[in-house]
Amino acid sequence: MLSIGKSLTPEQRVSKAIVDIMANGKYVALAGVLMIGKRSIDEDMTSRMKTACTDGKNEFYHPDFVNALNDAELRFLVLHENYHKLYRHLETWRWMYDEDGPLANQACDHVINIKLSDDNADGFAVMTGELLKGFCDFRFRGMDAAQVYKLLKKEKKEGNGGKGKPQQGQSQPQDGDTGFDEHDWDAAKDMTADETRELAREIDEAIRQGALIAGKMGLGGNRDFADLLEPQVNWREELREFINSTCAGNDYSTWRRPNRRFVAGGYYMPSGISEQVGDIAVLIDTSGSTYAPGVLPSFLSESKSICDTVKPQRVHIIYWDTKVCGAEVYTRDQQANMINSTQPKGGGGTMIECAIDYMTEHNIKPQASIVLTDGYLGGSWGQWSCPVLWCVIDNKSAKPSVGKVVHIKTGDF
Repeated sequence: MLSIGKSLTPEQRVSKAIVDIMANGKYVALAGVLMIGKRSIDEDMTSRMKTACTDGKNEFYHPDFVNALNDAELRFLVLHENYHKLYRHLETWRWMYDEDGPLANQACDHVINIKLSDDNADGFAVMTGELLKGFCDFRFRGMDAAQVYKLLKKEKKEGNGGKGKPQQGQSQPQDGDTGFDEHDWDAAKDMTADETRELAREIDEAIRQGALIAGKMGLGGNRDFADLLEPQVNWREELREFINSTCAGNDYSTWRRPNRRFVAGGYYMPSGISEQVGDIAVLIDTSGSTYAPGVLPSFLSESKSICDTVKPQRVHIIYWDTKVCGAEVYTRDQQANMINSTQPKGGGGTMIECAIDYMTEHNIKPQASIVLTDGYLGGSWGQWSCPVLWCVIDNKSAKPSVGKVVHIKTGDF
């Protein structure tokens, strides 16, 4: 049993904070997430980490920072790190970090700190003392990280640095501020595809088990867990993240940025950089759902915007129902006009195999495929030779057996 009082070590204090959180009715549902990854308290773990840090799976705490906090502040800090894991911030919002790292850090922190501050009027976990260095602007209440990021980016462009407004008791954030914790985006990115999928599975299972346990205990649990069982990510952001991640290549290697996966083992290895993106296939189901007002124009507009960023060699737009009804190819210099040039065709049943067979027959080998469909397929989900993202409209029951899926409501277009 842990000793009590000032004799507690930083390791014991963090452990005690975990026990306190799990014993609190508001956070019973968080127990599974708290058990994911490793938790380290070591002043020598990294030369740059002086407070606390997460890579989306593991947590790191500097002992001096732990000792600078009272118990309620330490509980807030531990909850903060685990909410980054719960929301899968370092995977979901990677594109924001690639655009503007400091603003991405701030946006994610605003969301969590507002949530925790609202939930802890009883003083169980408080953002006081050293934690007032963090970002917590209540005008962002109810927003996700991407919405906050876009507002901060707009404000930065307008000249106020994208800092937002401090909460009562906070000092105005300054350029270069990181808040009271750090986010290891590089370590998150260096996870293999299998490691990323396994982490997503662990978090999803923890969310489901947590909601179930809280419900059985009659505690109601945290509303976030029920919400997280529903699709939360804006489909545009998910589409962009899919292309950015699957189309990253290894055209050449650089020693300037070492591969983080090998550093821990004492090996200094180069990381890969891609300057070229191959073909991308956009496969559009031309049954009724895709013709709902605004759906097809919005989808094609977002697809073009992504192409403007990643500049694929070719974009294949294939319209299909039970057969391929139209196929178009846009080279890099033609992609600017593809929205105006494309001619949707079809309107019958829904058999994705016909589009896959067409690509095989015509030797189309995309680096990634995006499928827009209502998910009511007349056959299987197909056999794919490349990563595939299913954008499924108004059909939450659709669960593709291959690739990733983002569920969309027609009202989201």
